[in-house]
Parts: sequence; C-alpha cells; structure tokens
Amino acid sequence: MTRLELSGFKSFAGTVELPFEAGVTAIVGPNGCGKSNISDAVRWVLGEQSPRLLRGGKMEDVIFQGSTGRRPVNVTEVSLVFDNSDGTLPLAYQEVLVTRRLSRSGQSEYLLNRSPVRLRDIQDLLRGTGLGADAAVVMEARMIEALLSEKAEERRALFEEAAGIGRIWRAWMT
Repeated sequence: MTRLELSGFKSFAGTVELPFEAGVTAIVGPNGCGKSNISDAVRWVLGEQSPRLLRGGKMEDVIFQGSTGRRPVNVTEVSLVFDNSDGTLPLAYQEVLVTRRLSRSGQSEYLLNRSPVRLRDIQDLLRGTGLGADAAVVMEARMIEALLSEKAEERRALFEEAAGIGRIWRAWMT
C-alpha cells in the first residue's frame, strides 16, 4: 500500500490523501481524531461487508453524516493504491488502484484502476497476498489490547485468524 484516499468517509467530510512509506505504519493521535475510521476505510475498500465490523448499524453509516458547519455528503469513496512494480499482483500495471464507492441510495460499486469490477474480482486479485477485508493488514488498538490481555486459548485464536488459518481450523474441528 502506498496511499489511501478518502472522500466523505465517516468523519472525513472532504478528500484526504494519506501516503504510506514502506514497512510498518502506525497511526497515532488523540481520541476522536479519526484513527479508527482510517482502519475502517482500509477494511471497507478491501471488501468488508459487515457494518457491525465497521462500527456501524447499516452500511450507509460509513457516509459522512454532517457536522456543525459541514453538510452531509451523498457519496463516499475510498481508494487504496498499491505499488505493483514487483509484479505481486497479476496485472500489467506498475500501480494498482482499488476503489469502492457507495451512495445514500444504496448503489455500491468497486473499481480496479478506475474500471468497474465485481467484489469477487477484487477478492481474486488479492487472494494469496495477505491482503483483503479479513487479513491482518490493519490491527486496531482494541485488537492489540485484546491480544495482550486474553487467555492463552483466546490469544491462539487471534493468531490463527491473523495467519489466515482460523477458518480452516474451525472447519477441520467440525
């Protein structure tokens, strides 16, 4: 990931561009400044389908609702830019842009390098890369807290999920 672009997403009324350097990125700041909304945006653009996991009641809750001095917006759009110069993704592009857009009417679309695609196309593209809505790309503070305070069994379950083997293990056990 080299860049995250948000427009009208949760607390971000306007357009915001966040560049990422190579390596680990930590997003820090005071309570209420939008840190969790950034991690929600990454999960959402990668295909998260559960409003609850995005800390909302319905999917439209990700659209900026308005504030003092700012009117609500009707559409949200989030884009993630990936450096593909090493050919990790099976596309003939040096840079890959994954975008998700949602309107208050409920119309939703995914775009790959600005061309409409299905969610399944995004999932297929990212499969095996360690990226995706359920990947451990984004670790929120509450997840770190849980990891440090959980019992050994619960900690193991978190590591299994992070490694992507949680579903396999559960299927094997049933």
